[in-house]
Amino acid sequence: MRVASLAEVKTKLSTYVKEAEESGPVVITRNGKAVAVILAPVDDDDLERILLSRSPRFQALLNKSRKSIGVGNAVSHEEFWKNARQRSTDSSNAEGCHQ
Repeated sequence: MRVASLAEVKTKLSTYVKEAEESGPVVITRNGKAVAVILAPVDDDDLERILLSRSPRFQALLNKSRKSIGVGNAVSHEEFWKNARQRSTDSSNAEGCHQ
């Protein structure tokens, strides 16, 4: 992991982007404090994970789900997939009705 000042990164952005792709994250500092990170995603799934990990809305949904599980309001693995298959079947049937 490389650390570089904002002034350095501004003058050589493409160099730091390439470094992030090849060697990992580059931490950007201003007045000695970290203010940003250049992070090269490996693929589209990695990009999605990065974006979701920083999404306040997604984090709130996860926290709500964790609390629900914590108080016993969880669905078993089997029940989840049974419901998912049923929703998929219902959706397919509804689409076939529209002409």
